[in-house]
Amino acid sequence: MNSQFASTFGLTAPGFPVAAGSTVQRVYDDLRKRIITIQLPPDTTLSRTELTETYEVSQTPIRDALQLLKQEGLVRIYPQSRTVVTRIDVLQIYEAHFLRVALESEVCRRLATDPDPDPSVITRARSIIKMQSAVADDVDQIAIFQELDELFHQTLFAGAKRSSLHQLVRERSGHLERIRRLHLPEKGKIMSILAGHHAIIDAIAARDEQGAVDAIREHLSQTVAKVEELRKEFPDYFV
Repeated sequence: MNSQFASTFGLTAPGFPVAAGSTVQRVYDDLRKRIITIQLPPDTTLSRTELTETYEVSQTPIRDALQLLKQEGLVRIYPQSRTVVTRIDVLQIYEAHFLRVALESEVCRRLATDPDPDPSVITRARSIIKMQSAVADDVDQIAIFQELDELFHQTLFAGAKRSSLHQLVRERSGHLERIRRLHLPEKGKIMSILAGHHAIIDAIAARDEQGAVDAIREHLSQTVAKVEELRKEFPDYFV
């Protein structure tokens, strides 16, 4: 996640295995962003020598950042040889989707039924939606739109006091995030995401428990329903 957005809303990536602001995190965050936004497509070879030059760091933080990406299944490391960006794994997509639906449905349920709701959660979420709307028509800002999308969901987890679970979802969602990026340019997709975010927040604000759960389930299922279409459109990107 872009640290600028996170800091704006007082949010960080909880549970991250290295110190906030460290060199390893900086390299990891940027490489991960480039992978999930397909700037580094599947099968791209990552040269450690080139990465040290790009990020102006030693081999150690590069190695540690690549290990974190390996844990997420986003790269495959061949010892003493090379590191390659993995292809998108459909099974991992479905597993990540299952996890997200289960956790986020409960998050939305809790937010809608909280006996002492924090109004700042709704305020933050609506602010993020406004920021997404501001870049929605700019094709060059799709990566920013995607980062704001992640921040929207992180805000919900934080509001339910389950931030560490958002980190768990993030660590399992690299393959899912890549197909979301492939799906974003589809006509009407961005507006559908914005409508989904509005529906989720409106239901939570209205204390509509079932409406909130239905809205998050519908929102999270749209891209997964397109997996086979995307696999046919981008056959070289998938396992």
